[in-house]
Amino acid sequence: MTEIASSEEQTGETVLALHDVAIFQKESLILNEINLEIKKGEFVYLIGKTGSGKSSFMKTLYGDLPLRKGTGRIVDFDLQKLREKDIPFLRRKLGIVFQDFKLLPDRNINNNLKFVLKATGWKDPKKMDLQILEVLEKVGMKTKGFKFPHELSGGEQQRVAIARALLNNPELIIADEPTGNLDPQTSVEVMKVLQDINKAGRTILMATHDYALILKYPSKTLKCDGNKVFEVVQRAV
Repeated sequence: MTEIASSEEQTGETVLALHDVAIFQKESLILNEINLEIKKGEFVYLIGKTGSGKSSFMKTLYGDLPLRKGTGRIVDFDLQKLREKDIPFLRRKLGIVFQDFKLLPDRNINNNLKFVLKATGWKDPKKMDLQILEVLEKVGMKTKGFKFPHELSGGEQQRVAIARALLNNPELIIADEPTGNLDPQTSVEVMKVLQDINKAGRTILMATHDYALILKYPSKTLKCDGNKVFEVVQRAV
């Protein structure tokens, strides 16, 4: 069973390291010569135009695409040696937030979260209930556990999706366009939640098109462009 444990004690450790990595979709080279490192506690943006390879990059990190060239380690997993049976264990150490929430429509929020806990090996009902309450409180949704997804706004659904990503105390949260379906005001509210989670010690890698958010909450920024991923300095214009 996955116990509730704080992993904020260690500092300076590397959560993600890629060296001379190339990313492919089937036989097509999408990104090449990627060298980067993300340290524990960092908040990192990933930007780039549609079709620049952001999603393929993210999918490689959580095991949806195999790493076929180069070396990569993510939360102590070797991406090059990752086997099918390792992927569920990798994803327990990652929290993944999608643009379209991916909540199960046929059950309320508490049962959405309980489904994930059961699927990742939790057994004790009391511990599950406590963990669900804790993560919902972190995203300001403590009183909404009995609502169904369709009863919530887009911003509220995304908060629940972030809560779901926190369930197993992940070492890294991968957020793929988490504000992509939200209006500007709601995007800021969701961003504040992610910022608070980061300040509590979580490492976050967030793909986004929303340059207004990057200017409002500046942080380390990686860009996908011309088959490469490189760090850029964001300047207000």
